[in-house]
Amino acid sequence: MVLYLYNTLTRRKEKFEPLNPPMVGMYVCGPTVYGDPHLGHARPAITFDILYRYLQHLGYKVRYVRNITDVGHLEHDADDGEDKIAKKARLEQVEPMEVAQYYTNRYHKAMEALNVLPPSIEPHASGHIIEQEELVKQILNNGYAYESEGSVYFDVEKYNKDHHYGILSNRNLDDVINASRELDGVGEKRNQVDFALWKKAQPEHIMRWPSPWSDGFPGWHCECTAMGRKYLGEEFDIHGGGMDLVFPHHECEIAQAVASQGKQMVRYWMHNNMLTINGQKMGKSLGNFITLEQFFTGNHEALEQAYAPMVIRFFILQAHYRSTVDFSNEALQSAQKGLERLLDGIANIERIKVSPETDAATAEMVRTLKEKCYDAMNDDLNTQIVISLLFDACRTINSLCDGKGTIADADLAELRDTMTTFAFDILGLRAKSGNDGQSESREEAFGKAVDMLLELRAKAKVDKDWATSDRIRDALASFGFEVKDTKDGATWKLGI
Repeated sequence: MVLYLYNTLTRRKEKFEPLNPPMVGMYVCGPTVYGDPHLGHARPAITFDILYRYLQHLGYKVRYVRNITDVGHLEHDADDGEDKIAKKARLEQVEPMEVAQYYTNRYHKAMEALNVLPPSIEPHASGHIIEQEELVKQILNNGYAYESEGSVYFDVEKYNKDHHYGILSNRNLDDVINASRELDGVGEKRNQVDFALWKKAQPEHIMRWPSPWSDGFPGWHCECTAMGRKYLGEEFDIHGGGMDLVFPHHECEIAQAVASQGKQMVRYWMHNNMLTINGQKMGKSLGNFITLEQFFTGNHEALEQAYAPMVIRFFILQAHYRSTVDFSNEALQSAQKGLERLLDGIANIERIKVSPETDAATAEMVRTLKEKCYDAMNDDLNTQIVISLLFDACRTINSLCDGKGTIADADLAELRDTMTTFAFDILGLRAKSGNDGQSESREEAFGKAVDMLLELRAKAKVDKDWATSDRIRDALASFGFEVKDTKDGATWKLGI
């Protein structure tokens, strides 16, 4: 099997060949922790969780680094305004690191709910000031930066003459650099397009560190270059994030790496596309800014109901990571039904009765399913196709449950393995709890309690005590349980 990934730098799908197999170095830009995690945090987290899971499934040892930005992300842009975390701390009259820790905890809780695996290393920008200062020194020594009034700026014009600033975003900045000379308000910069490597802190700025240039703080772009190099080396395999980071953040990272060490740092640049809500970009001013907790609880005026974390994950995976995704109540409700259908189909595998041999149509489906799923994943992580293939298999499973077709024991085991491997191990979905073959995601006592109620209901039915039987059934339904009577007894499951 050969994995192909789309490289934003070369603008084509490329065969994935790690620099030092079987080790893979992967760096993904994490959150700026000054507010509750929202829908925009979910897509890159899930996208690169899929890549992380799949690389490990293929046998690679992955060092996955996902940073926490807790300093240097300014309110207006990368070089201007108040630090977002410092501003939050000032308004709430707490320490900046209290703000950062609080929202980091909230982010972790949301990621756990979405079944996003934790990274191998999660460095904080504020914990790597020394590494960022060293990066700035190297760029200054190589002549691609200049000091101005206690701050240090990257000299984009000088760099662009020797290299090419804009290779990731496909920009030609010669005209932009020339035009910037005609603009007023450049201030400390030589050119409007120059970006900060180190900023001198104003007297009221809370977060500051000593440096050879001033008491200040690193520019936002420095952190990923410095921390990626510290934990993954001067060259590593994959750097990812949302498409909104292509310019200027990742473009600046490339320039910093080349300016400091004379060569590219990253081999494959990967970016997930944007998401919208009802066709509009998410924003507080539009009234459609919805946090993940609000999705999970339904506590937002734009939401018709609560949506379970697995519904959010499943919906995101129904589209290719490089395509846009538009969230709406209708789309999420459709995803919820689809997820129910998929999980029910997988659970129904346990209801299939084994036959001496497998019929031809079923044998062909079992034989090709795994190969087709791998082909889809190897084609730049096409989860949309994988889900479609799993749905097709569910139709066969349901037919087998109804006695239409036959399957032998070995083929049934192969089918079960393929369905659970791709749905749970690779796509990262969670099975619902139940006694109809679904995995036990609740405590054992929880399941036993429900089983006991169903035993009491079964006894009531034998005794023709229909009132008790109906009362137990209705009570379980009111708690969200779905009870289904079969010829072999009753099965139950907890709805999503």
